[in-house]
Parts: sequence; structure tokens; C-alpha cells
Amino acid sequence: MNTLNTLSLGCNRHSCHCTKMPMVCLTDFEEYAKEHLPKATWDYYAAGADECCTRDDNLLAYKRIRLRPRMLRDVSVSDTRTTVLGTEISFPVGIAPTAFHCLAWPDGEMSTARATEAVNTCYITSTYSTCSVEEIVAAAPNGYRWFQLYVYRNRKVSEQIVHRVEALGYKALVLTVDVPYTGKRRNDIRNQFRLPPHLKVKNFDGVFEQENSGLEEYGVPPNTLDPSISWKDIYWLQSLTRLPIIIKGILTKEDAELAVEHGVQGIIVSNHGGRQLDGGPATIDALLEIVDTVQGRIEVYLDGGIRTGSDVLKALALGAKCVFIGRPAIWGLAYKGEEGLREVLQILNDEFRLSMALAGCRNVSEINRNLIQFSKL
Repeated sequence: MNTLNTLSLGCNRHSCHCTKMPMVCLTDFEEYAKEHLPKATWDYYAAGADECCTRDDNLLAYKRIRLRPRMLRDVSVSDTRTTVLGTEISFPVGIAPTAFHCLAWPDGEMSTARATEAVNTCYITSTYSTCSVEEIVAAAPNGYRWFQLYVYRNRKVSEQIVHRVEALGYKALVLTVDVPYTGKRRNDIRNQFRLPPHLKVKNFDGVFEQENSGLEEYGVPPNTLDPSISWKDIYWLQSLTRLPIIIKGILTKEDAELAVEHGVQGIIVSNHGGRQLDGGPATIDALLEIVDTVQGRIEVYLDGGIRTGSDVLKALALGAKCVFIGRPAIWGLAYKGEEGLREVLQILNDEFRLSMALAGCRNVSEINRNLIQFSKL
């Protein structure tokens, strides 16, 4: 049994000190995860590219945005529900696609699926899951799920996974477009990060074995991603499936316009948590020009840097339909698996409801750009 499993199971058996200190905010979960995860695992999740400027700016950018609260609005009743692609969710925070959840908790993505089903929100399952898409669906059969897709040089691999998730009842494909090559994450190189032998990228079990020379890059052989992917491949993907297609990784108005022209159903404004191109914009800073370009023709979502309910409020006020959390979901899993992630989501929901009320909003439809002023600092 690896160190992480021992720690996790020990917490459950003995109710050790992890249950004594109340978890008040997402930073508490971050501190717990940093203390309890093996260093190489923590470094993998925490990594940004190069000097981590974009990763850090994802957080700092929210602190430059101020709210303009309205008073005497009768906020005795509030409603955090919203819809994504026409499906109602309990509040506008979902789970972004992140890899290797079994590194944080033994049940991995199955716990993630159960937690998001329990709170009725959207879980974007990663291609790089350490549980298979079939296991994830079996763990939470009534959950609302999208599937995050990479395109491989061997297109048959991508085609097969698209057909699998469509048959399993996933509701959308989220095509990640910002990884023609993997960003340089210095600590992963220093740590020679590898999945431990008992874990694998379950969705590709056996698929890459002929190509495996003993080398791997994040669980698959190097150079398997297709760097030739271009806008014409949106049409190829549309030819494979009836599922709505959402593009993840858009940061400019020019690409937002191209996304609309190519008939996708949504955009996730994302810089991959600062793990790809260092020096690009914080996602909340990129959001405005994309929302203004799209003009409501398709839905716009955002990930990166969400740590509080007021961050969610700011993103919605600037035009995001919903936001997605990545690293905080991992911290919740590292704390107490499904229960820990439910706690993270509940804290965010409570904070969002409180921020809404204090800003004078009774429901999500009352949140608009009039709530925002940009700091002069």
C-alpha cells in the first residue's frame, strides 16, 4: 500500500486530527493536501509552466476586481440554481477536468463522480482518469457528466473514446485545444514524475502497450498527442458524434469568433491552470473580450483561480455562465474523498449564496456587469 493510501485509510479508521480542525475555506483544504500528499504528487497538482506567472495571476486577477453591491433589495430568499446546455444544476460551479484522481484518494474519479452527483452539478471527466469512464458512470449513474477529449496522432484512439462516452450517456464533449505539446513543468522534471505502478490511465488500458518503450509522459507514451490539430478538426469531431462540443482553452476574441463560426456549443475560457503557456492572461482577465465577442450566441464558461464564492460572483458578473474548479477538487479528495469534495463544493455554494445576497442579488439572473468595478490599484 502506498503512503497516500495509508494516510487516507488511517484518517477514516481513527478519525485522526484531520477531523478536529473545522475546514472553513478552500485554503484550509489546500494546506491539508500539501501536508499529507507525497511531495511529487503535490508538486504535480500544484505545477504551473515555467515560472508559474500565469498560474499565480489566475488567483491575483480576482483581487484586482471590486464589487459594487446594491442595498435594500430584500434578499430574504435566494436561489443559486442555473443551467448549462439546458440542464439545471444546483449552483454555477462544476468540476474541471483534472488527471489522476487516484493519486489523491484511492477511489479517485469514482469519488469525484459521487460527490458531484450528490450536489447536482457538472463533472467534466478527464481523458487522463485513473478510473475508466465505465467505472465512473457505474459509481454515480445519475450524475451529469461531460467528457474532456484530447486528439491523438492515432485518430482511432480518439474516435473510440468518443463513441464509448456517447454510449455511456455523457452529455457533451469538451475538446481541450491548448496542448499541442505539454508545457514545461519544472518540478515534474526534477521529480521525474511518473504514475506509480499500481495506477494507469484506465481509459487507454492496453491501447498504447505496443508503443510503450518504457518511457511515458503523464501515463501515456510521449508524442501521442497530435500537434497538427486545427479548426478543420472541429468538423471531423462533429462527424463522429451528436454530442454538443465545447472548446476548452480559448483566451482571445479572435478564437472565440472562430469557435462560434465552427458551430460549437460552448467555450471554456481556460489557460490550463497556468500549466501550458506561461505569460498568457489570467482567465478572468480574458473573459470580458470573449463574452463581448460571443454576444450570447453560445455559452461561455471559465476555469482557473476560483477559490471563493465571491470569485464565482465576479466571473458570472463578467459573463461566465458557469465556472469550473480543478485543484480545489483534488484538495477535497485528498482530505476525505467523496465527503471532502462535497465539503469543498458546499463551502463554495454557501459563500456564493452569501456573496450574492450581500451584493443585492436574489438569483443568478440578477447578476450582471453593473456589479463590477475594476480596481485603480
